[in-house]
Amino acid sequence: MSAPSRPPRNDSVGAQLSVAETLCAQRGRRLTPIRRKVLELLLRHGRSLKAYELLDAMRAVHPGAAPPTVYRALDFLMDEGLIHRLDAVNAWSACHDAGGAPHDLLVVCTGCGAVAEVSDPAMSRQLAERVAQTGYALATHETEIRALCPQCQKAQPADAGHHHHHH
Repeated sequence: MSAPSRPPRNDSVGAQLSVAETLCAQRGRRLTPIRRKVLELLLRHGRSLKAYELLDAMRAVHPGAAPPTVYRALDFLMDEGLIHRLDAVNAWSACHDAGGAPHDLLVVCTGCGAVAEVSDPAMSRQLAERVAQTGYALATHETEIRALCPQCQKAQPADAGHHHHHH
């Protein structure tokens, strides 16, 4: 398995943008230049980005880019399943398999924001059933799991983060 944080090769970014355009076209939605650029930035970075990081990167290309512009593009890309909103790190990441099987588990590194996409329908079904027993219903089909990627594990002492103080 390759490290999730390594920036992808340029040809793969082009291919993924083509998939995104095809998916949008099939659904009668438009991947406008701004939306495409936001997606491209997320694909190129190969990790999650916070809104202000995206805005800075956008302004390098579109000097007039305003926060609402970026947020609207993010909303569109979310609706189309092309990116993931990661509450664990308050950031967004590109979906690297938008045209493939849905992944139900997003493993998010709380250290650097790297993301691993995992598909485990059986486990997700069990989770949904377990949640249903409480009378609740899952709000999304994706479950975020907070974790530390291999690089961040090396950077942190082994016992860090395992101190749960319950008073």
